[in-house]
Amino acid sequence: MLSTITRYSAKLNILMMAGSRMKLELSKVVQGRCRLGQLKEIGRMGQHSLDIPGCLLYTHLGSVPHLTQDTLHTLSSLPTATQVTLSNIAEHQEVLDEFKGGFKTFAGLHDTVLYCSLHDSAAHSPTGHTTNKTVSVWGSGGRTELTVAKFMALQRTVQPDWYQAMADGETWQTGTSRKRVRKSVDRSLAHLDECLMVHQKSQELDGVSVFGVVEGGDILEERLRSARETAKRPVAGFCLDGFQTGAMDQALRSQLIAAVTEELPEDKPRLLQGVGRPDEVLACVEAGVDLFEGFFPFQATERGCALCFRFDVTPDPESAGRARLTVADEERHAAGETQPNGDLNCDDQTHMTRFEMDLKDKRHQDDFRPLVEGCGCYCCRNHQRAYVHHLLVTNELLAGVLLMIHNTSHYHSFFRAVRDALANDKMDLLRRRVLGTVKE
Repeated sequence: MLSTITRYSAKLNILMMAGSRMKLELSKVVQGRCRLGQLKEIGRMGQHSLDIPGCLLYTHLGSVPHLTQDTLHTLSSLPTATQVTLSNIAEHQEVLDEFKGGFKTFAGLHDTVLYCSLHDSAAHSPTGHTTNKTVSVWGSGGRTELTVAKFMALQRTVQPDWYQAMADGETWQTGTSRKRVRKSVDRSLAHLDECLMVHQKSQELDGVSVFGVVEGGDILEERLRSARETAKRPVAGFCLDGFQTGAMDQALRSQLIAAVTEELPEDKPRLLQGVGRPDEVLACVEAGVDLFEGFFPFQATERGCALCFRFDVTPDPESAGRARLTVADEERHAAGETQPNGDLNCDDQTHMTRFEMDLKDKRHQDDFRPLVEGCGCYCCRNHQRAYVHHLLVTNELLAGVLLMIHNTSHYHSFFRAVRDALANDKMDLLRRRVLGTVKE
């Protein structure tokens, strides 16, 4: 396996870097790791930019769940990058092949950068179906097995602006053996080299960027080996895989990410997969992560919950576009009562967190306040908690629409607050605000 990797690497050394147009410009680095800046010249024409730390727009087949394109674009602070996943697209390849115009045109997406990942972090992916030559993705129709040839054929069909290379990411479970983790790193490097070779020969992918995937489970030596070897390849950036909520505790995650980012070039972005909880986002930004997936608002919406954590670090949050909770909410939030089943240390992505309130709870049936005081989203400006509670308990589709509007707006505003806090040296205050430990 290693001789194969070495042979591919030698060939790639003579090739120009795939998707070399993408440029990362850092305006500030805090404590040696937290990075503030912009990812510039992204997209095939290089016409877009993305602020970092930042978050991608989460979609199912190009559509934000519950929202039409018209409704979506009433929101401010939306990122310029939209994420789609091969796990959802693979079973529709024949239709897309016949269409021939690429997924962005097929889905009616305009003025956005399309990023294609392998798996959907909001969906459960069964393990145990990976081989030396294949990985499996799971969509609504079941399992699709992908070789590198099929994976790259899908990329030519989708025609994204950037994509994650194929990788063996099935080593995040606790107790995975060192031998299995080493095999995962070797397979992922071999898949990356094959993807890059095919990419260079594909006219349909001209100007498209490739992100290499860093694997290694919870073993430091394998994480470092994966990072060093992936960094030798002509990739535009890096996906950090296997760190998702439930894979390991935050202290170990931060330690491993900090060690990995030390091995990666400073001028290329790092995208973390599977982490979306606000406290974990902050810890990972401090460890050197630039980009995150945007699935967390969708998960909260599916639970019938509204995001309600605070992130204002200015004296006048309303004028700065921040949302505030009432004093009563703060007391419930600090006591963990905004979600009876919530837990700051919960390691299951399906469970409610302390950063949201359960609007199915009966106490909201006569609560005529907005979801979050001071929030400027359509839902909070026009509706009350009692109304959304009524929609939820009567299973009205509008409940998902209103919650997704609020949760998407709240979450992406949080990332703007992260950038503001970095720019103004207020990360410690932001962290305490998010965790609810600031005394007014």
